Amino acid sequence: MPFRYRLQKVLDFRINQREEQRTRVQKAQQAVNQAENEIKKNNQDILDTKQGMRAADPMMYEAYDNFLQHLWEKAEQLEQKRQELQKKLDEEVQKLVKCEQAVKVLEKHKEKNKEIYLAEEKAAELKQFSELGVTRFFKKVQDQAIEEELDNSQK
Repeated sequence: MPFRYRLQKVLDFRINQREEQRTRVQKAQQAVNQAENEIKKNNQDILDTKQGMRAADPMMYEAYDNFLQHLWEKAEQLEQKRQELQKKLDEEVQKLVKCEQAVKVLEKHKEKNKEIYLAEEKAAELKQFSELGVTRFFKKVQDQAIEEELDNSQK
């Protein structure tokens, strides 16, 4: 009879939860990466605007200043967004760690139960072989006794 783990459905459920959580972590990581790329793009826009301002007509300085002010405000907003996304990512990673621990606990429990099952199977097999050996021994002794009686009766 093969080994059958009685909590297999629970283990499968926890494994599915872990995989779903991994997907959530990946999505959160992608969101953080996208936010960081937006920040880099905005910073590059700020540098480009500063370079353009140096070569611009002095009449345009006020427009450049207004645009730079807008870009700096946008940079602050993007940084806040990135921090929020990073916080969410950290929370999702913590949830993933808890899911991993829950799966590992059940996998260890399953492994211990399997070892116990195999030990019991081995013991039962040894007992069966022992009983078989005892039976053969008594059968052999009985056959020898019958042969001796036949030999004695023939003499």
